Amino acid sequence: MADEDSDEEKTESATQRRLEQARERGQVPRSRELNTLVVTMTGAIAFLVYHEQFVASFANAMRRGFTLTREQANDPLWLGRMFSELSLSALQDFAPLLILLMIAALVAPMALGGWSFSTESMGFKFERVSPIAGIKRLFSWQGLAELGKSLAKLLIITGVGYWLLRRHAPELAQLGQGDLVIGLGRLGNVLAWGFLFLSAALVLVAAADAPFQLWDYHHGLRMTRQEVRDESKESDGRPEVKAHIRQMQREMSKKRMMAEVPKADVVITNPTHYAIALLYDSAKMGAPQVVAMGADFVAIRIREVATKAGVPLIAAPALARSLYYHAELDKEVPAGLYQAVAQVLAFIYQIRKTGGTSKSKTFDNLPIPEELKR
Repeated sequence: MADEDSDEEKTESATQRRLEQARERGQVPRSRELNTLVVTMTGAIAFLVYHEQFVASFANAMRRGFTLTREQANDPLWLGRMFSELSLSALQDFAPLLILLMIAALVAPMALGGWSFSTESMGFKFERVSPIAGIKRLFSWQGLAELGKSLAKLLIITGVGYWLLRRHAPELAQLGQGDLVIGLGRLGNVLAWGFLFLSAALVLVAAADAPFQLWDYHHGLRMTRQEVRDESKESDGRPEVKAHIRQMQREMSKKRMMAEVPKADVVITNPTHYAIALLYDSAKMGAPQVVAMGADFVAIRIREVATKAGVPLIAAPALARSLYYHAELDKEVPAGLYQAVAQVLAFIYQIRKTGGTSKSKTFDNLPIPEELKR
C-alpha cells in the first residue's frame, strides 16, 4: 500500500534534469516491436530486390556441391575445400543483405529514444536475476502488456501466413514438376513477397507499442511535488545559500564603492537619509558620474568616509532624492539633472579657489524637472 500511495503522489511530469539522469543510467524509451519492424522490413525489401541473385547463388552452390568427378570423390580434402569455397561465395552474395540489416539494427533505435551508451546499465543488478523479481514482473501490468503484444503478433502472423499459404498453395505444389532453377526462382519470389507481407503485418503491433512505450517511460519517471521542489533547490541553489551569496556580493560592492568616495569631487546629501558621491573629469567624462550612493546607514558611511578624505558635503535635499531614485551607480547623472549638478560643482570649484568652506551652504532651489522630482 505504501508503494501505491507513493505512486499516487507522483503527479508531476519529469523535469529535464530527471530525464538527463535517466539517460545517463541508460534508461531511454525503447520499442522492441518498432526495432523488429524496421529490421524485418529492411530484410524483406532487400530480399525482394536481390532474391534473384540469392536464388542463382543457391542454385550454383547446389550444382557445384552435388556434381563431382571420380578424382574429387577419392580426394579426402576436397569436401573441406568445397565447403570453404561455397561459404565464401555465399558470404559475398549475401553481403548486401547483411550490411542492410546491420544498418537497420543500428538506425532503428534512433526512431524512439535515440542511441544511449551507459556503463551503469551494464553493471550487475540482483533484481535482473532474482526469481522473485522475475515473477513480480511476469504478473505486473507491464507483463500483461507484453503478453498481449505476443498474442497479437501470434494472431496477426498466423492469419497472414495462412492467407499466404492459401493463395500460393497451387503454385507451391507445382514447383517440383519443372526445372530446378526455374522452380527455385519461383520459390524465391513467393518467399520474398510472403516475407514482405508478414513484416508489414507487424506495423499494427509497432504502431500500438511505440506510443505505449513513450507513455510508460514518462509515467515511470514522474515526480512528486516535493521532488520537483528539491531538484529546483539543488539546481538553482538553496534560498539561504543564495541569500548569503547576495549578501557577500553587496558587501563586496559596498567596499568597492567606499573606495571610490575619496576620489569624488562632492557628496550631495539629503542631508541625513541619502548620500550621492559625484566625480567629474572633463578630459575623460561627458558628464558627472555617480561613484557611490546609498541611503540610511550606507549614506552615513559615505559621509564618514568623505569627511575623513576631505571631500565636500553639500546639502541639497531635492537633488539628493532625485539622484538616488533616477541615477545609476558608475553611470553618468541623468541629462535632466545636468544643470542642477553643474551649479553644485561650480560652487565647489569656487570654494576650492578661495579656500572657503561648504558646511553652511544648502541648495534648496535647484532646477530639477518635475518628472525627476521625488
